[in-house]
Amino acid sequence: MSVIEKSIDLNVAVRTAYNQWTQFEEFPRFMEGVEQVKQIDDKHLHWKATIGGKQEEWEAEITEQVPDQRIAWRSQSGAKNEGIVIFSPVTEGKSKINLRIEYEPKGMVEKTGDMIGVVSQRVEGDLKRFKDYIESRGRETGAWRGNVQ
Repeated sequence: MSVIEKSIDLNVAVRTAYNQWTQFEEFPRFMEGVEQVKQIDDKHLHWKATIGGKQEEWEAEITEQVPDQRIAWRSQSGAKNEGIVIFSPVTEGKSKINLRIEYEPKGMVEKTGDMIGVVSQRVEGDLKRFKDYIESRGRETGAWRGNVQ
């Protein structure tokens, strides 16, 4: 398994950042290669994305979700991946996101891309685009405040 850890500071309150992140169907607006995320229920998502030039689909399960603190997931089908995003307040009106992703590249193209840092750069770009997305709006597009334990 490969591991990517990235973080970013945001000029929005932790509640705003967390609320926006719970809007999984908005992910294609800031995640490179993600074409669609469909929320099936409170714990399950269906993903469509282009990875290594190929269209992929997979199911993911949210394994833990605590409002304003963290969201953890793992794939249920397709390429093996799991991770956690942690939300922390910095000061009033500022927050930090720490993201950890573990994934298993499959095939030569994905393994080569992983070795030269393509996935790490993509994740860093996704976080920067999330920052731009939420800061330019100044507020979230929606929120889900439930717990998953």
